[in-house]
Amino acid sequence: MSEDFKKLDFLYEGKAKKLYETNKKNYLWIEFKDDLTAFNAEKKGSFSGKGRLNLKISTHIFYHLEKNGMETHLVKPLTDKDWIVKKTKIIPLEVVVRNFAAGSICKRLGITKGKKFESPVFEVFYKKDELGDPLLTREHVDLLELCNEREYNELKTKAFHINTLLISFFEKIGIDLVDFKIEFGKDEKDTIILSDEISPDSCRLWDSSSGEVLDKDRFRQDLGKVEEKYAEVLKRIEEIVS
Repeated sequence: MSEDFKKLDFLYEGKAKKLYETNKKNYLWIEFKDDLTAFNAEKKGSFSGKGRLNLKISTHIFYHLEKNGMETHLVKPLTDKDWIVKKTKIIPLEVVVRNFAAGSICKRLGITKGKKFESPVFEVFYKKDELGDPLLTREHVDLLELCNEREYNELKTKAFHINTLLISFFEKIGIDLVDFKIEFGKDEKDTIILSDEISPDSCRLWDSSSGEVLDKDRFRQDLGKVEEKYAEVLKRIEEIVS
């Protein structure tokens, strides 16, 4: 129940969430926003209920990952737009795993959209909005001292494990996991755990039969029906977890 936690000082506002201190050490309060952004916030929009949908989708996914041995920062949802999470020091890397070609990799490498990779592709981007979140090589990560070799390898191992778990999760509801972006942080014990969220904001999800887009690309590409497709993803998930 929410009475165990109190929302205290405002800490930070990102593109999709607001972060607050709580009355309990090592725990934070996250508020999911209804805002939509794309192209490093150059394109902005919103729809009522988007925060609720992302919170519910992320909660189901994080619980699934936790059940299968992947530690996350999620403690519990308080309302349909608020989470309590473990406080983590975010590693400033956006970790991306790709199963199909879509988005920036097509532009960078000239790969045809929709091509299925023989094995997942792992990439990391510098979490730095003012630089446009550039793609980093392993040497760049060392140069910027963003994490050490052991931590980098752990991020890669965890990302591939999450990918395996999510592929099977979405297969059950007729969805292809095209790619996803995740973030990791260190808790008070210096343990690396999954942080942030996993939702249609941070994944590319295509209907397995029709190829229909069910994620934020509907907003990026002006395809319309953004709210309806987010809601459809939640509906499919709830059919297998209820």
